[in-house]
Amino acid sequence: MSTFTKIKAIKDSLSHSETKLADFILNSPNTIRELSSQELANVAGVSQSSVVKFTQKLDYKGYPTFKLAVIDALNSEALSGEQNNEHLHGKITLSDSLEQLATKLLSSKVSVLNETKNLNEERYIEQAVSLIKSAKRILICGLGGSALVGYDFSYKLQKIGFSAIANADSHAQLALAATYSKGDLVFAISESGQTHEIVQICQQAKQNGASIISLTKYGKTQVSSLADIKLYSVAEEESLRLSSILARTAQEYIIDVLFIAITQSSRQSRKLLEKTNTTVAEFRKSKST
Repeated sequence: MSTFTKIKAIKDSLSHSETKLADFILNSPNTIRELSSQELANVAGVSQSSVVKFTQKLDYKGYPTFKLAVIDALNSEALSGEQNNEHLHGKITLSDSLEQLATKLLSSKVSVLNETKNLNEERYIEQAVSLIKSAKRILICGLGGSALVGYDFSYKLQKIGFSAIANADSHAQLALAATYSKGDLVFAISESGQTHEIVQICQQAKQNGASIISLTKYGKTQVSSLADIKLYSVAEEESLRLSSILARTAQEYIIDVLFIAITQSSRQSRKLLEKTNTTVAEFRKSKST
């Protein structure tokens, strides 16, 4: 996972000193190659202890490990031709033409999809696929826009033979979670990872022995801390005008990756998907004749 992706994903939750460090690193990443932890502290205007705590917050053992990760990220970007560009979606204004709006939105979605991909290691996607395939029952929970994503995921899973339920009512979700136990799975979707109702549902499921997969923003959250497998999506809170759109874009990307991976790994799922598609196609054909 790119160090820069990590920093951008947790930027909104950082302290004042940590934000100064994050801004400096994102704006001048190449300078990190030559700086010690004390030198970085001096140029960023923070204490050396703040530098150490910042690197540990990003799950590095210390500054040397962090520095190597930054160098690796820079080398990777150089090889791929990527640049650490500022996202465009925050710049959409009321005076933008339709063409400008469409271009900025497209840029925003591409950026969010790329960062969401970078936040999720392949092994955790594979583990999530295995857990979904082995689950007796699956409850997909989320509120607001996350509930819409949950419904979409449940419909996809139902088409390939899984007992997957989604419900937008938090009381109904909690009541269902109370009946789940070992062998069952709760798939919890929460952009913030702090949604009170989703936390309660996960706590109930955990208490009963059910497994949990979380899909939240990157970092330690109340929801992800309860999960057996942690998946992440990206949406930047400062982009209020488009935040819900981008959140759904990122979340839908993850559930689509899971759905396709499941169908690739299961012959039975592919057969059921082909059967459902054929049935619908035949029905449409019969209506048109």
